[in-house]
Amino acid sequence: MERRSFIHGAGIAGVLAAGAAPAVVHAQANVRWRLASSFPKSLDTIFGTAEVFAKQVSDMTGGKFQISVHAGGELMPAFGVVDGVQGATVEMAHTAPYYFYGKDPTFCLGCAVPFGLNARQMTAWTYEGNGLKLMREFYAKYNIVNLPGGNTGAQMGGWFRKEIKSVADLKGLKFRTNPFCGRVLESFGVVPQSLPGSDLYPALEKGTLDAVEWVGPYDDQKLGFNKVAPFYYYPGWWEGGPQLDFYINSKAWEGLSADYKAVIEAAASHAHVSMTAKYDVKNPIALKQLVGAGTKLRPFSQDVMKAAFKSAQQIYADLSATNPEWKKVYTDYAKFLAEENLWFRFTESTFDRFMQAQKL
Repeated sequence: MERRSFIHGAGIAGVLAAGAAPAVVHAQANVRWRLASSFPKSLDTIFGTAEVFAKQVSDMTGGKFQISVHAGGELMPAFGVVDGVQGATVEMAHTAPYYFYGKDPTFCLGCAVPFGLNARQMTAWTYEGNGLKLMREFYAKYNIVNLPGGNTGAQMGGWFRKEIKSVADLKGLKFRTNPFCGRVLESFGVVPQSLPGSDLYPALEKGTLDAVEWVGPYDDQKLGFNKVAPFYYYPGWWEGGPQLDFYINSKAWEGLSADYKAVIEAAASHAHVSMTAKYDVKNPIALKQLVGAGTKLRPFSQDVMKAAFKSAQQIYADLSATNPEWKKVYTDYAKFLAEENLWFRFTESTFDRFMQAQKL
């Protein structure tokens, strides 16, 4: 087995713990990078994932490779990180790719699109399907090398000041959501807004927004949305498995040794898994607390779900007819989704529906 393959397969941490390759670390030069996050420090799950990643890199290299993590707005605006990495202002970033719908909707396929892949399916498409390859080809023109950087799992549908019983109730609603969801909802008269997490509570409190969606119970509780909007809807059909990314400047990446590249890849995989695990532990506790404090849980009606699904499919068809980059990636993405859903229909979904109906 080649040494590079051994390191990648076994994990640098395991190799070093076994004492098999101390020279891997000691032979390397000291490296200092800066990482710009799109998230505030108060969100220990999302922002904290970049810290988990940076700590893992440091631990795996005996402190020789240090990455300082900076919250959104500290080095650059939360939504300015693609430009920051592309222009080498920073070596890397941690963000949700769908924030950059305005640059090209293809960004969203690296994160989430309405009625798309769930968290497990997204990981599968990325690592074992063509996802990483296709997104790397797309990101090349932005001088970006990407690695998965966590997944929240299926998100909630957001906080609303009033009940949403039908599509008609959406008309005129000022709703903070991701740009792709906003485009789907525009056809129903929604006025979509795109704001970073740190700006959401004041906007909702002052009435600048009628509704907001962020992630799920744990983060939403920390941001205090339940204090100003009583209705909490589910599911977030626009992000059934939103995957975050680590964006690395291509020249910075190529400047690393093979060993340090392996460290980065291993640390990113560790951080990727840790985010989903944290949310799956923290969200159930937070949801119970929110409901206990008076939050009114509501499912989106089938009327809303079906109308949104139809709108999304039309947008995908339009993009495929006009955007070659989108068509190239989405064709593979959609095929993978269809095959995954066929499998999940007979196994995961059936098992989950039965278990969730039981009293344990």
